[in-house]
Amino acid sequence: MRKRNVHIQLWLSKKEAAALERHARAAGITQSAYLRHLITGFEPRPAPTPDYYAFMRNLYSLGNNLNQIAQKAHMLGAIDAQRYDKYARLAEEAIVKITKEIVEPRKIEKGELYEQSDSRVM
Repeated sequence: MRKRNVHIQLWLSKKEAAALERHARAAGITQSAYLRHLITGFEPRPAPTPDYYAFMRNLYSLGNNLNQIAQKAHMLGAIDAQRYDKYARLAEEAIVKITKEIVEPRKIEKGELYEQSDSRVM
């Protein structure tokens, strides 16, 4: 069964339709998904560049290597595990923060959409 079963028809000017298409394409999502994000109070962000994904792969690789070293170090007791864990957590937090700032939709503050709708949305 469909999750969304209410059909809404919407009339836009050519300028508004072009803006909606441009914003949705930039975010890498459908126009319907773009509008659903706005309705639920989130502003979709433009899709990240390929450089972002390369950067994130490197960060994940670094985190994985740190984790492997930590496991061995904890078994052997050969390094300052407390210091290592601190930096491993910082790397993980950086990954989460970068993803939140660049990829995830941004929560729209109360009234912000209506105040800026003329200049930002369409």
